[in-house]
Amino acid sequence: MGKEKLKMRLFNEFLRDEQGQDLIEYTLLLAFVCLSSAALFVSAGGSVGGIWSATNCQLALANTSAS
Repeated sequence: MGKEKLKMRLFNEFLRDEQGQDLIEYTLLLAFVCLSSAALFVSAGGSVGGIWSATNCQLALANTSAS
């Protein structure tokens, strides 16, 4: 009967143990920040592409008018 009580006590301590919980929380937070940043960069990519195209057209026009 003593071994069964010891096993139950160890099992209950294992269930109450919160060690490592912070690591999981910080990992989930970091994953959320990474996904949010990726979504921001993907959505901003179209804007940057538009700015790049407009600048390229203006430089090409300036080059032809300078010639």
